[in-house]
Amino acid sequence: MPLITAQQVKDYSVFEAVKGRPDALLGYDILQAETEVFQEVGHKFDSVEYPTLPQEVELALVKLTEYYALVNSDESIAKGYKSEKIGDYSYTLGDGTVVQKPAISSLLSAYIKSSPGSGKVNFRMRSI
Repeated sequence: MPLITAQQVKDYSVFEAVKGRPDALLGYDILQAETEVFQEVGHKFDSVEYPTLPQEVELALVKLTEYYALVNSDESIAKGYKSEKIGDYSYTLGDGTVVQKPAISSLLSAYIKSSPGSGKVNFRMRSI
C-alpha cells in the first residue's frame, strides 16, 4: 500500500497537469517516488518502526511524485526535446522550459540508515 495518496499530491500541486492526472497514473508516479526514497534512506517506512509517516518523508514523497507526474505527463518528451541535460536531474523541453528534480536529501537526512555491520560510510557527491 502506498505511503501517500494521489489526492495528497493533487492537493499540494499548483500544476494543472498534475491536478488533472488520473489517480491510476499518479499511483505509478507514487511508486516511482517511493522506490527512490527507499533507496535513498536504505529502508522502507514500515508500520512497526514508523506508526505514522514522518512529515518530512511525506513532503519528500509528494514533491518527488509531483516531479514524476510532470515528467511522465509531458508529451514533448515522447515527441523529442532539446537534448540539454544538467546532471541526472533535469532536462530542457522543446519550448526551453526546465524541470528539475526536487532536492529531497535534507528532508530525508534524519531517516537514512546504514547497513548494520557494514563499517562503510555512505555519502553522495554532486557536481556543481
